[in-house]
Amino acid sequence: MATMKDVARMAGVSTSTVSHVINKDRFVSEAIVKKVEAAIKTLNYAPSALARSLKLNQTRTIGMLIVASTNPFYSEVVRGVERSCFERGYSLVLCNTEGDEQRMNRSLETLMQKRVDGLLLLCTETHQPSREIVQRYPSIPTVMMDWSPFDSEGDSDLIQDNSLLGGDLATQHLIDKGFTRIACITGPLDKTPARLRLEGFRAAMTRCGLAIPEGYEITGDFEFSGGLTAMQTLLRHPLRPQAVFTGNDAMAVGAYQALYQAGLRIPQDMAVIGYDDIELARYMTPPLTTIHQPKDELGELAIDVLIHRMSQPTMQQQRLQLTPVLMTRGSA
Repeated sequence: MATMKDVARMAGVSTSTVSHVINKDRFVSEAIVKKVEAAIKTLNYAPSALARSLKLNQTRTIGMLIVASTNPFYSEVVRGVERSCFERGYSLVLCNTEGDEQRMNRSLETLMQKRVDGLLLLCTETHQPSREIVQRYPSIPTVMMDWSPFDSEGDSDLIQDNSLLGGDLATQHLIDKGFTRIACITGPLDKTPARLRLEGFRAAMTRCGLAIPEGYEITGDFEFSGGLTAMQTLLRHPLRPQAVFTGNDAMAVGAYQALYQAGLRIPQDMAVIGYDDIELARYMTPPLTTIHQPKDELGELAIDVLIHRMSQPTMQQQRLQLTPVLMTRGSA
């Protein structure tokens, strides 16, 4: 296998000149560039990413750890992260944990040992990475996306959705449409976004003087099947709700299926509003009214914050909050 020294010898230049031609980090005359490129082509030389990373003490890779889920929200966020990495000249190493704690910690250790330049965590409070592993690699910058697995103190940056405001917006929209019997299908209440969206629902109902009958708050799981089961439960309630706020769009899809199976129409027999604005939402029948989370912007912001942290490791911890927006469609 050809080396940089072989290229330099054939081109009649120094190895540092070959390096400057490859990395384009210093001016080299066009004539020399052509000689080096010709030598590279003749020798079929491929630069060593490992050697470059050891020399520069960076790998141009970013690790991302997520909990696998059927919820399309996660794949859309990952798509935004991957696009942002590509545009900024980084590679993304993605690890799904499948909800397995042992697999999560093994993946985390692997990412750290591969010397990723930075780390993105998009998991849940119920599936937390090992604090000991994170603390073992204090020099690797970390950004928490949408939640914070540990206490708020520390160097990790945090990007969150304003779930309290989003839950309030969704519920207020239903109230403004004239609905008074409004139920809520929440996500797991051990997850901060689910709790905050429920609090937003309650705040809007209280502000407008509307009661929440017993049995109108159903705890789901943020998955399609959870929305189906929860809506079936609500349909058995002696005082059927007029409208339902689901804590995310995946559960709204399941709720649609339960209403379809019961022979009920949306929104004539029951209005539905979701949360996240996944791509599928606009193609449902009718299109789903939902709270938009800027997923591409979340991915882009996470990468920008991480790169900024990598360049300034001693800067103060950043806690950023994205503003949810109501997307009015046909389901409410």
